[in-house]
Amino acid sequence: MTTFLERILAVKRQEVDALRTQRDAGWRRRLEQLPPCRDFAGALAAGDSLNVIAEVKQASPSKGQIAEAFDPVGTAQRYAAAGAAAISVLTDQTFFRGTLEDLKAVRASVSVPVLRKDFIIDEVQIEEARLAGADAVLLICAALTPQRLRELAAYARDLGLTALVEVHDEEEAEAAMAAAPAVIGINNRNLHTFEVSLATSERVLAQLPPDTLAVAESGIQGHDDAARMAAAGARAILVGESLMRVAHTPLLEQRLSALRVPLGAAVRGGAP
Repeated sequence: MTTFLERILAVKRQEVDALRTQRDAGWRRRLEQLPPCRDFAGALAAGDSLNVIAEVKQASPSKGQIAEAFDPVGTAQRYAAAGAAAISVLTDQTFFRGTLEDLKAVRASVSVPVLRKDFIIDEVQIEEARLAGADAVLLICAALTPQRLRELAAYARDLGLTALVEVHDEEEAEAAMAAAPAVIGINNRNLHTFEVSLATSERVLAQLPPDTLAVAESGIQGHDDAARMAAAGARAILVGESLMRVAHTPLLEQRLSALRVPLGAAVRGGAP
């Protein structure tokens, strides 16, 4: 049986083939003329509280439409004003109803770093992300061989981007660390079944070096979940659906504040 991830990657391979036909000498010239990226890793490591990457996401395969009146720019601006350290923008169109134009518009409207969240399998997508204004890109271990992960992480660094390397278990974490990521993400959602368990982050974080800049992703609903991730060793969390559902209400600032729990002695290694 074909898994959900395999279906996504089949679409991504078609998108990559199409992108390659657009790539020309002008891409390289534009890449060389771009200003430096914003410091994504630095933003996540700053301060003495758990930092939040707030996600701009219109829909998901598991939840369907999340935001009926989708306003990526307005949402991102409210996130930043409420204290988000960085913004994640879903750019996959087929499964998440996102676009690269959403990322471009968000990047132009906020001063915090912006992550392109997509299923990246080729260098041309990393170039596309950099040209669109991304400061960081997501690389998913489950979607790449260890060699391709190392190659793409190195290519992102060469272009000035931070690679957020995402894992789902201890075995993937070992492969991720071999790619020398500035930031490692632990996704509590199983990409094959879409089941979520915060215990995933707890298990993986326990085996990482104490100074790893780690982000816990998925399934984090409020203060208690955030505190649990901080106690396990996360330095930041990525939160999408629960913030999107209050993005246009007075509850947003309260919700973000509740997620930014003090690190204190609970976090392995203390605050950077």
